[in-house]
Amino acid sequence: MTVAGLLLAAGAGKRLGRPKALVDLGERLLVERGLGTLTAGGCAPVHVVLGAAHDEVLATADLTGATVVHNRDWRTGLASSLRAGLASLPPEAEAVVVALVDQPLVTPEVVRRLRQVYDSSSADSVGSAEAVAAVATYDGKPRNPVLLARASWADVAAKASGDTGARAYLRAHQGIVTRVPCDGAGAPDDVDTPEELATLRRRLLAQSRP
Repeated sequence: MTVAGLLLAAGAGKRLGRPKALVDLGERLLVERGLGTLTAGGCAPVHVVLGAAHDEVLATADLTGATVVHNRDWRTGLASSLRAGLASLPPEAEAVVVALVDQPLVTPEVVRRLRQVYDSSSADSVGSAEAVAAVATYDGKPRNPVLLARASWADVAAKASGDTGARAYLRAHQGIVTRVPCDGAGAPDDVDTPEELATLRRRLLAQSRP
C-alpha cells in the first residue's frame, strides 16, 4: 500500500514578512521539518509544492528525497497548491497525507496514526479503502494533516477554492471521515505572524532544556 506525502509550502507568508518555507526553526527550515515529518511518518513518495521564492527555497533548503512541484499560481491561494500537488502524484499512490508547512509541531506519530486508518481500511474485506478520509484532531477539533484516498482526489480538487483546501470535501463527506485523536502526539500551532513564531521558538527552547 503506497501512501504518499504532500507538503504545501508555496505561500509568501505576508503576515510573517517572509515565505514560511524559509523560516529557520530549531536549526532546520520549516520546509525541511515538514519533509522530514512526512518521510519519518512512512509516506513515500513525498511531494513538496513551492511557489513564492521557489528558486530561493531550492537553493537554500535540503529537499533530498522529495519531488518538488512548482505552483506558478500560488498567489490564488492554498487550493491551487493542493490541486497541483494532487495532480503530480504518481499512479501507484493509493492515498496521500496532506500537511502544511506552517505547522511544525505536527510529528511523525501524527502522520503514522493517519496512515494506520488507511492501512486498516485496505485490509478490510469489504474494500472500503476507496472511500477513506481521515483528519487529525486536537482537543476534539479537526485540523491538519489530513489523509485522502485517491478516489476522492478529483472531488477534493474541484471543491477546493481560494485558501480553503480539503475542508469543503470533508464537510460534504463526513460519513467517510475518520477523526484521529492526536493529543499528546503533536500540536496544530500555526506560524502566521512574527509573534506566533517567537512564541513557538520559546516553547521549543523550553522543551529542549533538561
